[in-house]
Amino acid sequence: MSSLRIFSTRRSDAIFWAGLCVLTLGAAALGLWTGSVKLEPAQVLDALTGRDGTSAAARIVLYSRLPRTCAAMLAGAALAVSGAVIQTVLDNPLASPSVIGVNSGAGFAVALVCAAAPLAQRYTPLAAFGGALAGVLLVAGLSRRTGASRMTVILAGVAISAMFSAGIDTVVTLAPDAISGVTDFRIGGFTGVTMAQLAPAAGVIFAGLGIVLSLSRQMDILALGSDTAQSLGLSVGPVRFILLVLAAALAGAAVSFCGLMGFVGLIVPHTMRRLLGEGSLSLMVSSALGGAFFVTMCDLAARVLFSPFELPVGIILAFAGAPFFLWLLFKQRGGRT
Repeated sequence: MSSLRIFSTRRSDAIFWAGLCVLTLGAAALGLWTGSVKLEPAQVLDALTGRDGTSAAARIVLYSRLPRTCAAMLAGAALAVSGAVIQTVLDNPLASPSVIGVNSGAGFAVALVCAAAPLAQRYTPLAAFGGALAGVLLVAGLSRRTGASRMTVILAGVAISAMFSAGIDTVVTLAPDAISGVTDFRIGGFTGVTMAQLAPAAGVIFAGLGIVLSLSRQMDILALGSDTAQSLGLSVGPVRFILLVLAAALAGAAVSFCGLMGFVGLIVPHTMRRLLGEGSLSLMVSSALGGAFFVTMCDLAARVLFSPFELPVGIILAFAGAPFFLWLLFKQRGGRT
């Protein structure tokens, strides 16, 4: 996966990361401040610092906008890093959690748990991880055993995604009340998310991000190719499996509270790779920050563009991601990536 690196020194990388941190924090501030109900910045600060915990403004901030903003940042970071890891492991720039069936696998597992044990919904992050892992291992196994081309692997991933989506439809048809807000879950969004829902998924996401960053050197070696990595002493099989497990954990944790949100893991890693190059550490850090910024801004747009009506953020992401995927697809066919 070649790219034209725009930022070419460590100093410029650091400046870029600092700017991205500022943008991400600014997006979070806008998420807390802006919405269908207009609030003053002082009201938001009073609610966050505990000086006001009972007014209508404080309840809006603490029980609606704060969980939603945290959810957008967590989902964006998790899905973007998951996509970056999957692209590195499969050596395929078109791969992402939503394209190759990882998200839909997680969604199918969540639907099964909700239908079979409605009172066990606290285990949905674990179920989502299992479903995501099944999806990513199916595609990775196909890639390794058949030596299929990049395009064939993507088409197989689309087929696997369709299979899992059909499974979700089956569960919803047989148990209509299995998933509350089925439409929002299928499209992807943060309506009604609570801090209690976020807590277990947040633990998985932070742990997963930390482990991925600690394996950045191994990813750099893996990106050189299996034969080269093996000659350099890297245990390619175990490292590849661990990375895929981490990618599945990140995507599954995000799906457990945001639904089947697409294209984040495709758009953000490609953008960051174009800006910073192929170095795994810089790519993973910038993907986490960029994903948090991107999804938070898309969620903000979903809330305010048609206010007082609200779009699921998955619709905004689909409008942005589908043309981006088609561009990458035609670029691949032209042999220019």
